[in-house]
Amino acid sequence: MSDFFLKQNDTSPALRGTVKDGNGDPVDLTGATVHFHMRDTSGNVVIDAPATIITPAEGVLEYVWATGDTEAAGIFKAEFEVTFSDGSVATYPNTGYIDVKITDDVA
Repeated sequence: MSDFFLKQNDTSPALRGTVKDGNGDPVDLTGATVHFHMRDTSGNVVIDAPATIITPAEGVLEYVWATGDTEAAGIFKAEFEVTFSDGSVATYPNTGYIDVKITDDVA
């Protein structure tokens, strides 16, 4: 997953990605649940919300922005936390973060 860009107060497009293992293969998300986390540059968590698994066997998931999620312009760090059916937890990307860049509106 790479940098993601939005304008302030936009709720589209959703942030969609594919989670992959250390070999670059998609992680099977069948039976899993996912949460999306995003923090600001001060380390404050600004989003902690459920995300959606789109194609479980292919590791495709997404977060649909809610009203208010993008009201502050800035650069944020984000990740998807997956809880598998056996109770184990993994966070993606597992190295680094998704940089979410929200640019201020002109008006």
